[in-house]
Amino acid sequence: MEKKIILEGVDPVDIYGVNNRLFNLLASRFPKVRAIARGSELTLIGTDEDIEAFGAKIEALIAKSALKPNLTEYDVDELFDGVTAARNPEEGMVNLEEGSENIIVYGNDGKPVRARTRNQKRLVSEYYKNDLLFAVGPAGSGKTYTAIALAVRALKNREVKKLILTRPAVEAGERLGFLPGDLKEKLDPYLQPLYDALQDMIPAKRLQSFMEDGIIQIAPLAYMRGRTLDRAFVILDEAQNTSLGQLKMFLTRMGADAKFIVTGDATQIDLPNKKDSGLVRGMELVRNIRGISIVEFGKEDIVRHPLVSKIVDAFEKATEPQP
Repeated sequence: MEKKIILEGVDPVDIYGVNNRLFNLLASRFPKVRAIARGSELTLIGTDEDIEAFGAKIEALIAKSALKPNLTEYDVDELFDGVTAARNPEEGMVNLEEGSENIIVYGNDGKPVRARTRNQKRLVSEYYKNDLLFAVGPAGSGKTYTAIALAVRALKNREVKKLILTRPAVEAGERLGFLPGDLKEKLDPYLQPLYDALQDMIPAKRLQSFMEDGIIQIAPLAYMRGRTLDRAFVILDEAQNTSLGQLKMFLTRMGADAKFIVTGDATQIDLPNKKDSGLVRGMELVRNIRGISIVEFGKEDIVRHPLVSKIVDAFEKATEPQP
């Protein structure tokens, strides 16, 4: 069977890519289809089923180009290997393909990373409406994991140039000199939870390459001072262990086209004086600023072992002030 498709209302170069780079990548996914692109006319030769599938991917790529200029190889890969959420300009809501079940990104071995709870889904939705988000709540509620999934997707879609993950190394400030190894080796234990999440979503070799090239950076909060972060997705984890001054320093690193997410749990402050934590005070100061959203997670969002929510509840009751 032979079928012709006319690309109307779009520049063929936007869809095919320079030197047909994107078109050739798409065609490689359909080895049984002979695809010939001449300007706005596309000729497909093959079985009815294969031609219909090829045409559907072309239509999806055209739809994607309306939302995101400068398509890349990642966008073609997403048509087959993942689901990209689109932004509704009026509502800022997340529109996922039918059947995607709130998939944020596909991790290693095709494992889908989903927004599973109400507040995880809300964090994803608020991401499209705001450039700075606070995600606060108990351990195991998926705050950091969901934030990193959003960051990995933004990086794959070339929405940002780099991904920066940071957290305050509170204990490291006291014990750093007693730990063996160079600075990286001393700090790695405090940053390991961030590595763990990334390793779920990015193949090991690619992750290593990204880190060697500085595309993905994991560093203690002190390393953020003096930087201006443009076109970067930046996550501050364990923010309950920052002072108000440190939090201000971090937030004022935001450059053009940047996305910032701050995560923390006000019940797990590791500072010697818990009153020094600036997270709660900082959120109150910026709560009413347009472009900033605060998502408060609860025990109902805990997605670890079922015992975790019971443990959190028991500790909360034990620390409640007695009448």
